[in-house]
Amino acid sequence: MTSFKRILGGALAALALAPALASAAYPEKPITLVVPWAAGGSTDILARLLSQHMTTSLGQSVIVENRSGASGNIGSAYVARAKPDGYTLLVGSMSTHTMNQALYATMPFDGVKDFTPLAELALVTNTMVINPELPVKTVAEFIDYAKTHPLAYASAGAGSTNHLSAAMFEKATGIKMTHVPYRGGAPAVLDTVANRTQLLFSAGTQTLPHVNSGKLRLLAVTEDKRSPLLPNVPTVGETVPGYEMAVWYGAFGPAGMDPALVEKLNKEINRILALPEVQKQMGDMGVQVMQSTPKQFGETLVHDADKYGKLVRELGIRADD
Repeated sequence: MTSFKRILGGALAALALAPALASAAYPEKPITLVVPWAAGGSTDILARLLSQHMTTSLGQSVIVENRSGASGNIGSAYVARAKPDGYTLLVGSMSTHTMNQALYATMPFDGVKDFTPLAELALVTNTMVINPELPVKTVAEFIDYAKTHPLAYASAGAGSTNHLSAAMFEKATGIKMTHVPYRGGAPAVLDTVANRTQLLFSAGTQTLPHVNSGKLRLLAVTEDKRSPLLPNVPTVGETVPGYEMAVWYGAFGPAGMDPALVEKLNKEINRILALPEVQKQMGDMGVQVMQSTPKQFGETLVHDADKYGKLVRELGIRADD
């Protein structure tokens, strides 16, 4: 009986150690890092930076795979259905995980329940820009001007963060503008430069080059605090109390990942994000890299899913509008 208890105790101990041993051996084969948008955007650039450094430090290839379509839903759903073994990961954004659930009548995944948060990667400096032909230089002046002049704002499509940012601004200020949705951010920027639309809320990665060349005028950023990358630029909230739109990127795995593996990946990702060359490259694009634990990022995810889900439903925005 005693020997049986020893065998049983040894077996239970081995089972308890199995996840830790598996985590210690990880990775034993290439890792796929899915980006749910086309190549070339800031999310893709960040994923490729992670891929490059993880390949070197982990000793296995980390392959970026672009699975675009349906506002990020196709690539995100692919990861949600994958085995939670750490070999299929996702670089997603607040739109795929906090807004799409309210934007689409049916969804192939739950942005909170079907994923394991690994780390918050970065905050995009989200900007409020106008065509410089408008005779205004501040958010307050723009609001006064918009009350008496017909204006149009551009977006990357119905239900995009551009659309939600502008709709929130309309609601908070009481002004009404015409929404002109485009198929992507690039044409939205170009038509604001051409003054076919007068206002655009968009990531600094897309707008700041045109601001620097004088083709767009930067009025504000949309986060709750001034960006350390643009410390002299006010927030919209300084003029419109309570206004905030923070656009983040994050790393996820499928739901049910081993906590030891999650911790290992979190430490590796945070190490890479702390590298000066990574911070500089992203900072030059108007993107502020972050540091977080899985728990902190998970709390942000739940908070923003509730906040922006309610806003989308309250504003009546649909992805097929």
